[in-house]
Amino acid sequence: MLRGAEMIPYVGTIPEQLEPGTLIVIRGHVPFDVDRFQVDLQCGSSVKPRADVAFHFNPRFKRTSCIVCNTLMNEKWGWEEITYDMPFNREKSFEIVIMVLKEKFQVAVNGKHILLYAHRISLEKIDTLGIYGKVNIHSIGFSFSSVLQSTQASTVELTAISRENVQKSGTPQFSLPFVARLNSSMGPGRTVVIKGEVNTGAKGFNVDLIAGKSKDIALHLNPRLNMKAFVRNSFLQESWGEEERNITCFPFSPGMYFEMIIYCDVREFKVAINGVHSLEYKHRFKELSSIDTLEIDGDIHLLEVRSW
Repeated sequence: MLRGAEMIPYVGTIPEQLEPGTLIVIRGHVPFDVDRFQVDLQCGSSVKPRADVAFHFNPRFKRTSCIVCNTLMNEKWGWEEITYDMPFNREKSFEIVIMVLKEKFQVAVNGKHILLYAHRISLEKIDTLGIYGKVNIHSIGFSFSSVLQSTQASTVELTAISRENVQKSGTPQFSLPFVARLNSSMGPGRTVVIKGEVNTGAKGFNVDLIAGKSKDIALHLNPRLNMKAFVRNSFLQESWGEEERNITCFPFSPGMYFEMIIYCDVREFKVAINGVHSLEYKHRFKELSSIDTLEIDGDIHLLEVRSW
């Protein structure tokens, strides 16, 4: 982690090889007179000839505010990918998190998913971070984790009910619907973590915590991407209750990688997506110790499920 105000332009060597699972965290402040700034993941730091830029992330504030992403190869820019959902504001602080995935970069700003950018240059060639333009940078941090490279789907404290659920070879992925029994039943302090990737044309998916004996669904989480609604409900005594939908910010987007954490508290479940708290759901099913089954289905690639 580099701390203290960084001088702009900033050009620094990335301390380790970028791999799927690496996070780059940049915290800073947008000045009032900003016109544009950029964050570049570069292949070296040469100025003449100019080093290739694998990922050029360029917020622009003149006329229509937008973020332009591109790749520079052999001193020639490729095609621009433009995002008009502008998360940066003049005279406001920001936190950019660039997550490195196997086939793309995933960018969140202030905890909100912003864009995906498919790799055009292989990760092994990237060794330099450059930041240019009108921007104040307070800190730059790297988290080098290759958790996404595990060669098999990971289950901890879970027993897959169907053996076909887990494919042990090749890409880490579970088949859906996924049904597993929690080795320890639910209760205050218990946590379930689900890692996956939303399908490109996803309509929705669901995560259910179930009391196996009665088949009651204590917690039904149902993100619906086609309507940007994060529906929560319970299915008790053979009927659905009233849906809960209000949410500050819908946290899912087609193609994005996510980590969902479900934490069981005394009075409620708490749900966080990619480290950002998303919602609470008050317990309607009171016999927490009867909740012993997890079911997941829908338009996602399931990568990892853990419970403790």
